[in-house]
Parts: sequence; structure tokens; C-alpha cells
Amino acid sequence: MPAAVSTQVLEALRIGVGFLWTAAWAIIMGLVVTSLVQVYVSKDRMAAVLGEGDVAGVTKATLFGAASSGCSFGAVAIGKGLFKKGAHVVNVLAFMFASTNLIVELGLMILILLGWEFLVAELLGGVILIAVMAVIVHLTLPENLFDQVRAELNDRDREQGVTEDPTCGTEGKDAYTLVTDGGETLKFCSEGCMETYQQQTAGSGGWRDELLSWGGWYKVGNQYRKEWSMLYTDVIAGFLISGFVIVFVPQWVWNSLFFQGDSLVASAENAVMGVAIAVLSFVGSMGNVPFAVALWGGGVSFAGVIAFVYADLITVPVLNVYRKYYGLKVMAYILGVFFVTMAFTGFLMEQLFDALDIVPNLAGGMTASEQTYFELNYTFYLNLIAFALSGFLLFVYRRGLGAPGQYRDPVCGMRTTCDGPTATHDGGTYHFCSWHCKQAFEETPGDFATAEPAADASANGHDHH
Repeated sequence: MPAAVSTQVLEALRIGVGFLWTAAWAIIMGLVVTSLVQVYVSKDRMAAVLGEGDVAGVTKATLFGAASSGCSFGAVAIGKGLFKKGAHVVNVLAFMFASTNLIVELGLMILILLGWEFLVAELLGGVILIAVMAVIVHLTLPENLFDQVRAELNDRDREQGVTEDPTCGTEGKDAYTLVTDGGETLKFCSEGCMETYQQQTAGSGGWRDELLSWGGWYKVGNQYRKEWSMLYTDVIAGFLISGFVIVFVPQWVWNSLFFQGDSLVASAENAVMGVAIAVLSFVGSMGNVPFAVALWGGGVSFAGVIAFVYADLITVPVLNVYRKYYGLKVMAYILGVFFVTMAFTGFLMEQLFDALDIVPNLAGGMTASEQTYFELNYTFYLNLIAFALSGFLLFVYRRGLGAPGQYRDPVCGMRTTCDGPTATHDGGTYHFCSWHCKQAFEETPGDFATAEPAADASANGHDHH
């Protein structure tokens, strides 16, 4: 590899990792807040209150979405569950948009990497976008088509034995089943959701009592781990791609794709092109924010950048999920509605901000290549705090402090029940959270057999610490 290319690759990595370092504390803190909301804000009646496509229904869908943050694919999967249960189409679309755009961690990331102007445009524009989308859907919705698709979706899932995860609303799997005291068999999408259900049914007391117990923090730690498992690939990919885009994409590419100037035509074209680039970028969820930084640094207008940020729900991989769930016609309808509303709202935000003279101007600022990312400043100390909090939550989860279960896995320390894998050593029976831990125990039982097989009763889910 030529020396010049090696230098460029290292610079791209420096910028990508630097962006990630700059925003790390905001991502972690946002996910902690999201985890708290997910654990302690009940969404049991969500589908019931989203049945009507009126103003109240759209408002509730938006609020529920903002409290149910996740990756683009998670939002689409939950949206499918709501649609099957009878939620109006406009409410499903509003829920999906809010759960990927009007969320704490994304807002903090936009604030740090792009500035307060983009944050205001994201929040205000998000509300306007949902309102415009609701009007378009009410004017154009092919009711018969969606009623037919809903019936076919329920019939197909019924024939295939598909059941919904009672925790998150996505499709349950045979590998994660649980029989309730009443004899009902429940299926979950993952072990994490099954644990969450067990915690919810075993929990007692209000959220204040929960947060004063190991059991309460175990729930938050479990949810925090689930949030990261959904987002980490998008986040890492987005930051790394942004570094390579900034370094390797020459300025003439942006100039040829996006009209230059302050005219209405240029603003509208930038907004449309911003959404089009998002569709083809394959980067969704929070990963598109650092990519947006690359676009902004390349001279793309305010309208183009904010429209790009809006458009994480219509990337090619997400469109393919719509096709699998609902068919080509519904996929095309969702793409058309979102594309028009996202481009229009991006254009509208630039015109509004231009009239208020608050469109940011980075002409005098440092470029990404000129910035120093790793310094002993407020970012360093905020990251230390965030990493410590993240480590605490993962430690509580990994050690199973307050987790439901009678036994403690001698390998990883997690609590487990008698339903999991077991092994016998020196006359004692040990219980494991997974086959992986059992295998590790059987390879060197002497390293782990000193652990007490039964969990300490004093560490139950509601003993205060």
C-alpha cells in the first residue's frame, strides 16, 4: 500500500474514532435514560390507544415512539406488531419515526457533532414531519389495501405459528419459551426479553423502590445491554464510514450531486438529494449522524443534511424488511410518503431557519482533519463518568445482582433457574445460564466448584443496597 494511502487510511480512522470519542458520553447517557424509560414506563395499552388515526392517536404514537427508542429494524418490527393489532397506519408510521428520530441519545449526538441548530431542526422538524405525513396519509391512504395486508399478515403468522413477544411486540422464537402459572406458553424474541418479562412479573413496588434495589438496577442493566445490542453495529459503522467519506470523497463529488447557492431550487434539490443519499447509504439509526457531519463538511446545505438525518427509515435494508412484511405495494407507499415528507420538511426547515437568520455557518470553523479529538477536557471527564456508569450497569447485569432465579451460575455469576443447563461435580449440582458456561465449567470444574450453587437469599431482587 503506498505511503500516501496508508496515511489517508490512518487519518480516516483518527477522524472516525475521534467522532466516536467526542460523542461517546452522550450516546451512553442517552441509552441509560432510554433504558430507564423502557423499564419503568408501561406500554401495555399501546396498541389499544393507537387504533384511531386522529390528532390524539398521532400524538400518543409520537410520545410512545420517543419513549421506545431503538434501531431502525427494531422500530419497524414493533410497528408491524402494532399494525397487526389494529393500530392505524398513520400512527404506526408516526411511532416508527419518533422511535428513531425523537430520542434522547440521538438528540445529544446531534447537539455535540452538528450543533444546537440541527438539534432544533431535528425536534421541531420531526413534529412538523409527522403532521405533514398524517395529512398525506389521510388524503392518499388506500384503506382496502392496508386492511387486506393486515388480514393476510395475521393469517400468515397464524398459519406459521408465529407469536409475538409480550415484552417488545416483535416475533417470538421457539428457543425462548416460558410457561406461565396459568399454563399459557409465551414466546420471546431473545433471552433478554424473556428475562425482562420475568423481572416485570416478579417485581413489586413503584419505580422509586425499584431504583433502591439491586433488582431494579438489574432490569435497567438488562435493558441497557439490549439497547446496545441493537445499535452498536450502526453506531460503529456510521462513525468509521464518516471518517473515510471525509478523507476519500473529493469535493467535486458533492458539488456535482448537490446544487450550490442560496436559491429555492438549490435548497429543494439538496433536500431531495439528501434523502436519496440516505436511502442508498445503508446506514441507519444513530449511525447516520456522523455521516451527516461528512455531508455538512462537504458543503451540502442545511436542508440536505437535516433531510438526510430524517431518512433512516427508508434505507435499502429497511425497505427490504417492509417488502417482506407487507409486500411491494405497501413498501412503495411507505417509501413515497416518507420520501416526500422528509424532503419537504428538510426544505421547510432551511427556509424557516434562513428567515430567522440561524442557519449555522461553518466557513470559519476547523475542518474534521484540523480538529484535535483526544484532549484532557470536559469530553474526557464526561466519558470517564459515562464509562463508569456503563461498567456499573453491565457489572450488575453480568453478576446477576437482584436477578430472578434460585441458583447462581458458578462461571459468570448470573442468577439462573432450575430450567437451565446443569452439571454435577463432587456430589453437588450446579446450574448455568447457558451451555457455553456449562462447557467452561466441565472443562475445568476445579476452577469454579468453590462457588456456592444456590444464590444467596439475602441478595434477592428487593433488598436495598
